[in-house]
Amino acid sequence: MTTHAPPFTDIAQLTSALRGSGYALLRPTDVATLAGCSLAELNTLVASWDHLAPDNYLKDGGNYRRRRHSCFIQDGATLTQTAHRAHWQPVEYNALHGGMHRLFEPVDPATVALPAWGKLLRALGDACSRVRAGQPWYVEAHQFRIDTLEGIGRPTPEGAHRDGVDFVAVLLVGRSHVKGGETRIFQAEGPDGKRFTMLEPWTLILLDDATVIHESTPIQPEGANGHRDTLVLTWRTGGFQGDTE
Repeated sequence: MTTHAPPFTDIAQLTSALRGSGYALLRPTDVATLAGCSLAELNTLVASWDHLAPDNYLKDGGNYRRRRHSCFIQDGATLTQTAHRAHWQPVEYNALHGGMHRLFEPVDPATVALPAWGKLLRALGDACSRVRAGQPWYVEAHQFRIDTLEGIGRPTPEGAHRDGVDFVAVLLVGRSHVKGGETRIFQAEGPDGKRFTMLEPWTLILLDDATVIHESTPIQPEGANGHRDTLVLTWRTGGFQGDTE
């Protein structure tokens, strides 16, 4: 595995990068361009991360994660929120929390109603469709805050993993008074890997879940009220995981 500066992808090469290497890392300005909005519009979403609910399902005994979760279906230009539902993953993809129906608080309706929310989700879904025709997409949206109030915070307590979907996007919404939180990407079938730290809000890593395995390393405090906020989005064909479980 090599360690170097973030290997940013030219936005014009987004589709070919996903097809070739299984991931694309976009700068914040390119994320705004892709979504068809300004960074200021994206920043209208940020305040909602101060109002996430505790994750009561952590099995490692920690209290460092807060989150909200909602589901959508994207069919062409139409993005429709579904009835609130539990998040489910098989143990093959999440050894720590797989097999559990975890019902989290939904994303605040006021957040979903903001224009930037729909623009961002639709644009990323369209990017996925350019790589692999799969609509309608079954989309899950997870707002996460990992804090260091009790010391170490773990963005991926399950370790390096795949999600059992078609595509995964991780957007850094913000980080404050923390160190760590390095993103690591590994080939699912091969020796190559990348490691880098996302520092600027609205930096995006978009992953082909069949091609790469990913994780984020723990964060440690560098001052009071340290935390790292992310928006994790997944796209899957055929239905949501757990529909038949």
